[in-house]
Amino acid sequence: MSLRHELAAAGAHLAALGLSPGSSGNLSIRDGDRVLITPTGANLTSIDPDNLTALDLNGTHLDGPRPSKEFPLHIAFYRRDPDARAVVHLHSRHAAAVSCRPAWSPYSSLPPLTPYFVMRVGQTPLLPYAPPGDVRQAAELERLTFPFRAALLQNHGPVVSGTTAAAAIDAAVELEETAALLLSLGQLPARLLTPQEAQELADKYGTPWTS
Repeated sequence: MSLRHELAAAGAHLAALGLSPGSSGNLSIRDGDRVLITPTGANLTSIDPDNLTALDLNGTHLDGPRPSKEFPLHIAFYRRDPDARAVVHLHSRHAAAVSCRPAWSPYSSLPPLTPYFVMRVGQTPLLPYAPPGDVRQAAELERLTFPFRAALLQNHGPVVSGTTAAAAIDAAVELEETAALLLSLGQLPARLLTPQEAQELADKYGTPWTS
């Protein structure tokens, strides 16, 4: 499957899961020193593989229609992490809701509720609010000094990277499920993974976690 068709299939899958209402959300995939990204206003249910936007790693528009206004976030992930090969930005309901709450720690908006959150996503910082498409927010994401593969944009939603499109999808789904679990617990006391338990998982599965 070509990268273009892989991106289209990823969008259709996320939309089928109900994680991309309306024309919200945008996806990209890295192809060498180019980035293929969904165009502005694209509906993830029906991405046209032949109508994607091509950018370079500086965000310069190379080919195709006008890119999603969130393209600076995608570029920031690729620039800060050479292993990133795909980026998913969604307005999924539960993760967006958690983005409206204070962060659990300076390194992660969500706590280590389950081993799978640590294994598949890792620490997920909360980036301060900025209007959609604001390049300053992308610059802040790029310059954070600790490792992460996912972030929550305050009062907005999640942005997740992966070494493949499948990995980015899995992480985005796991992040949404963890957010739903956190909201379901409400004010009930919850047992979190201990720092040692979380660190052991992070070390074993190669995910970023700062205890």
